[in-house]
Amino acid sequence: MAEPLLRISGLDAGYGDVQVLWGVSLEVPRAEISCLVGSNGAGKTTLMRALSGLIEARSGSIVLDGKPLAGASPEAVLGAGIAHVPEGRRLFAAMSVRDNLLMGAYLRRDGKAAIGSDLEKAFAMFPILRQRSMQDAGTLSGGEQQMCAIARGLMGRPRLLLIDELSLGLAPLVVDELCERLRALNREGLTILVVEQDVAIALELASTAFVMDTGRVTRSGASAAFADDPAIREAYLGTI
Repeated sequence: MAEPLLRISGLDAGYGDVQVLWGVSLEVPRAEISCLVGSNGAGKTTLMRALSGLIEARSGSIVLDGKPLAGASPEAVLGAGIAHVPEGRRLFAAMSVRDNLLMGAYLRRDGKAAIGSDLEKAFAMFPILRQRSMQDAGTLSGGEQQMCAIARGLMGRPRLLLIDELSLGLAPLVVDELCERLRALNREGLTILVVEQDVAIALELASTAFVMDTGRVTRSGASAAFADDPAIREAYLGTI
């Protein structure tokens, strides 16, 4: 069995005096899509922020392919190969779509030609972004903004792509399109970890699932097994 790309062990994190994550441990398989599910307030977004360096781990370890990252700055995390598509997209609303994408490559030092090539790949993956390339990102639809946020993350050539709330506020057809794009990226070898409130979407997209509850990972395993689990169906899918 291949070594996991990301290994988290005993991770504690929070905000000020409030601790949110309590001893979180999980392993993200290499070259797979994994999902993180749980109710609102379970700690999913806090974990994503800790992984990307936006908040500092209080204890525990974050290791990407043998490289320790707990306590690293967001710039160091991105340089190590983790890109974060945050909840709410967090685009630069007054900047053009093209400039938003180029912001995703700001740490790269491999030259304009390589960055230009990746920009073309992003436009090929999401053709609507080419049409909107000189439009302010804040004027895009919700689905277009999510495409832009994902493409911006890809511009950093990540080894691990974190996506927080993939489907939030989006129409089902848009979500289906995004899932197909993520599957295509995964077939090319990209490892993806998705936080998704809609558990049915998450379990269909991912091969591995982690369940969070009150700041802890309580279950993990194959997504297909979770989808057939009566307890998971009762708690998250609305059926028994």
